[in-house]
Amino acid sequence: MNEVRTLLDGRGLVESPRWRGDRLYFSDWSAGEVVAVDPAGAAEVVARVNSLPLCTEWLPDGRFLIVSSRDGLLLRREPDGSVVTHAELGPAGWNDIVADGRGHIYVNAVGFDPMSGEMAEPGSVWLVADGGAARRVAGDIAFPNGMAVTPDGATLIVADSYGHTLVAYDIGADGGLSSRRTWADLGEVAAPDGICVDAEGAVWYADVPNRCCVRVAEGGETLQIVHLDRGGFACVLGGPAGTTLFIAAAEWRGMTEPEMVAPGSGQILATEVAVPAAGSP
Repeated sequence: MNEVRTLLDGRGLVESPRWRGDRLYFSDWSAGEVVAVDPAGAAEVVARVNSLPLCTEWLPDGRFLIVSSRDGLLLRREPDGSVVTHAELGPAGWNDIVADGRGHIYVNAVGFDPMSGEMAEPGSVWLVADGGAARRVAGDIAFPNGMAVTPDGATLIVADSYGHTLVAYDIGADGGLSSRRTWADLGEVAAPDGICVDAEGAVWYADVPNRCCVRVAEGGETLQIVHLDRGGFACVLGGPAGTTLFIAAAEWRGMTEPEMVAPGSGQILATEVAVPAAGSP
């Protein structure tokens, strides 16, 4: 059984963990903060953006992107710490972001009001060009959540939380998506949220209602489970060897509650696994 240790606690709705250099970056949606924490637990707020959702991604060239769903903007954190507009997304329910290493940036959008929980239309995935607007490249996803790119850069995987599946697309030379397929059917109970890929091509997904993180193979075979005492919102592999699974977790109250998670229940957890990180994030 994996030992799960607490790296940081006392936060709010924590999400979007990303390993870069020697630190883990994550978002605290409740506080409107992007935070960096080192393996010893020393934390620093690196950006403040009042948005919910608030997801982030590192580009291979070192640029750090922040999705401001509230303002319909893709922001960029400059080396001096300032935050500027990288691209205009427009009005939509923007959620997660991932980059494929070839300059393609993908942002997904949910088709419902997160405060009411009412579904208006299925979610979608959009491709963002530098300095330009986004264009839709995939749709008809019940609730697009975490996204990841396989180690070979050829496939985008999207967690469909309401569809209980991981959906895959081929990535074209121009960033377009094609050949949609079910990468893994996770069963009616699963609710995949944030995801990451490892060097064997397996996917780790975090699950809020089932309070766990699960490693699955293509096709849906469960390879490993890390049990939690609260909801798992997202996970990423990192650390010096790439074999630390970092988990953003909190006590979920419900989407329509004023405080969607119990205040102060947000934690960044860590556990060691056998297969290292690969792909993105």
